[in-house]
Amino acid sequence: MPYEPPTHSVERSLRATLGAKIVAGVDEVGRGAWAGPVTVCAAVTGLRRAPEGLTDSKLIPAPRRAPMAALLADWVTSYALGHASVEEVDTLGMTASLRLAAVRALEGLPERPDAVILDGKHDYLGGPWRVRTVIKGDQSCVAVAAASVIAKVHRDAAMAELGAEHPPFRFADNAGYPSPVHRAALEELGPTPHHRLSWSYLDALPRWRHLKKVRAPADPGEQLGFDF
Repeated sequence: MPYEPPTHSVERSLRATLGAKIVAGVDEVGRGAWAGPVTVCAAVTGLRRAPEGLTDSKLIPAPRRAPMAALLADWVTSYALGHASVEEVDTLGMTASLRLAAVRALEGLPERPDAVILDGKHDYLGGPWRVRTVIKGDQSCVAVAAASVIAKVHRDAAMAELGAEHPPFRFADNAGYPSPVHRAALEELGPTPHHRLSWSYLDALPRWRHLKKVRAPADPGEQLGFDF
């Protein structure tokens, strides 16, 4: 399906209105997974022409994602990754975990950004960062699109490594997200140490329901396996 390539219009707006010289695009991956960390990438791209084919990672065919991420790693001005572990997700909830991972990513950049473009409509980052939320920013903003690709490829690779430890779960294929194979493995074997135990998938697994950690979700749908 044809799509409009991302632009620097939001970055230019933040430069004009806030005097922001360094603008970071931020995107996450893993929010809707049953297993694995939530990962956030912060990327600074300046105003250079984006590589051809750059867009939201979900719109890039799987065989092209890793080459695009490798290209971006050299093309961006800087980038950094931040993670929140499954233990942190279970303890803190998704919103707080997203903020924790995003702060870790932003603080990992060599220079502190003057402004941040956050994919989506909800500002889970907050002060003291100056944040502009952009719905579908991973499709429309160059820096956010770059962050989305780097984050997804990095997390997918990490989940594939975990999958080698737990072959029946096929993490290399599903990256810890809901799938029939993933559910069947859970029913037979129960959760691994890499599974989120506060999520509602355990309610449908009578043999393993006793393992569930009770915690009120911070987001609607947080425990339902949605990927916002």
